[in-house]
Formats: sequence, structure tokens, C-alpha cells
Amino acid sequence: MGFPVLDTEDFFNKSQSGKHTLVDARSESEFAHAHIPGAINIPILNDEERKLVGTEYKTNGREAAVLLGFKLVGPRFHQIIKEAQSAASSNNLLIYCWRGGMRSQILSWLLSLNGFRIELLKGGYKSFRNLVINTNASKRSYIVLGGPTGSGKTEVLNHLPIHGEQILDLEYLANHKGSAFGGLGKSGQPSNEQFENLIGIHLMKMKNENVIWIENESRSIGKCIIPEGLYTQIRESVVFTMDVPIHIRRNRIKNEYGNFSNQELTEMSEKIKKRMGPQNLKSALDSLSAGNFDGWLEPIMEYYDRLYAYGNTQRDPNKVIKFETDLVDLNGLAKQMINKKYNISHD
Repeated sequence: MGFPVLDTEDFFNKSQSGKHTLVDARSESEFAHAHIPGAINIPILNDEERKLVGTEYKTNGREAAVLLGFKLVGPRFHQIIKEAQSAASSNNLLIYCWRGGMRSQILSWLLSLNGFRIELLKGGYKSFRNLVINTNASKRSYIVLGGPTGSGKTEVLNHLPIHGEQILDLEYLANHKGSAFGGLGKSGQPSNEQFENLIGIHLMKMKNENVIWIENESRSIGKCIIPEGLYTQIRESVVFTMDVPIHIRRNRIKNEYGNFSNQELTEMSEKIKKRMGPQNLKSALDSLSAGNFDGWLEPIMEYYDRLYAYGNTQRDPNKVIKFETDLVDLNGLAKQMINKKYNISHD
């Protein structure tokens, strides 16, 4: 059909230009599971049609499958065009399907008849996934922000871009705060594949030669798993650990979680029963039932503090740098960390 075909990096760069609409031609369930961030979904075959065409292909071959596809989709051509006209922000479309084959070709042909200018992704979504996997594993210069629960790591991390620094906020991308309680108040998480896609897109936008600041995390953030290559770099990088007075940490946690119901806090607490110990958990939940939030919080904090201290023993002690702070002057703390980063890079 003669549409221009772009390699993955050119396709990505054009998708970020603001002059093109990114269109995923796959079925609704494929798109819901994972897709190129920023794409809209205009399925040329819905889930049921895709299943029928796949069966036809296996039974009677490609030509029969193509004919069935046109038979199924033909009556919906006008609806697909209207959907594109309504959803697309530009007449310049970047279209992909799973491998860059029949579905993206048919959608491109149909929409080009209506005046849209089309470019395709060579290798489809699969080639984008390969780029994401390689990007997430690529060697970069990270500085890790650490500190026990309630230290304000996320607030400090998100203060750094004010000073021109690059950050990768994994908890934001995972829509989860990391601990067993990190899903409270959240609307749900992306699939693990989509989480990887979001990380990859953010890293592709960054300058490789500059430091990337990232929060200290365990391997999983809720149900999302940090890619192995990235997690290894988090564990091996320099850590700027925040030493915050315990009363400040306690108050921050109370402000963050104190408005949730006892039932919600109990359900989340049960998730760490094995690691915390049944007796310690029972003591915490008894306090919670009695309306004693501080009595619940104390053993919870002790558990997470032990976990964090153990994690630091697994690091090179020469790469752990302490910053004492009361979190009052975030601007001053950010500048202090940036100056230390500069000194490290010139050692």
C-alpha cells in the first residue's frame, strides 16, 4: 500500500513532536494490557473478530483470513473513520499493530482514503517492546534517594527538577507508594508490561550523559516489578540517605495514612504478617481497634526501619552518604545534594 515505514527510534521521536497522533490498531484487550504511552486505540479488529480471523488463518490460510477480516470489518468502516476523526488531534497519524502487518496496513489504507497522512512502525509494537527492554537495561548514571519510611524521599525527589535535575519517579509511574500500604487511596496500577513501557519512555527522553535521580525501592512497587537491569543499577549506585528525626517521620505518616479506616489499615497490615511476625502484628492491630493510631504505627515503623537498615548493609558503605534534615528547607536540601553530586562526579 506504499505507506512510509519508520524504524523504532524515528517513530518514537515523531510521536513526541506534538505534530502527530499515535494510533494503536490492535484489539481493545491488547491495548488495555499494554501499549505505547500516548497512543489512542482504534481497533481494526475487536477481540471477538481477531479470534475468528486467527482461527480462519490456522484452518484455511492467509487469503481466507484476509477475506474474513474484510467481511467482518467492512460494515464498520464508517464508524472507524468517525472514531479517527473524533479522537485524532492531527491529520498526521503514526499507526502500529503487533508486528506491523495486516491490521496496521488495513487501518492505514482506510484512513488514508479519508485524507489522513500515515506513517507506520517497522516491526510494530513488538519492536517498541524490544527498544523498551534495551533502554531500561542500559547503563546510566543514577543517584538514589534513600531514607526510612516517612523521610519525605518522594517530596525531595520531585523538588530536584526545579534545579534542572533529571528524575525517574517509579512510584508515580507504578501509581503506588511502595510499601504494603502504598496502594491506599490509589485507583489501581498499570500492568507490569505497561509499567516497563512508561519507564522506557521516560528514559528515552532523558540525556544519557546527565545524572538521573531515583528513589530507593524494593524490587516490587505493589504488583509492578522493576526491570532487572534497572534494579541492579539502583542497588549498585551511590545513595544519598536522608536522616530525619523520628517524630517528624511519625507525623508525616500520620498525616498521610491517618484518614484511612481501621478496616483498610488492617487489610494492608495483614500483607506483612509473615515478615513482621504474628504477635507483633496482633499488638499493632489491637491498638488500631482501640483507636490508638500511635500504638499501631510504632511496630509498623520498627518493622520498616529494620527492613531499610538491612537493605543498607547489603550496599557498599562507601556509597552511602548521609544527609541530616528536618525537611523544612527542601530547596536548601536539594541544593546541598546537587553540590554533593557535583563533587562526586569530579572525584
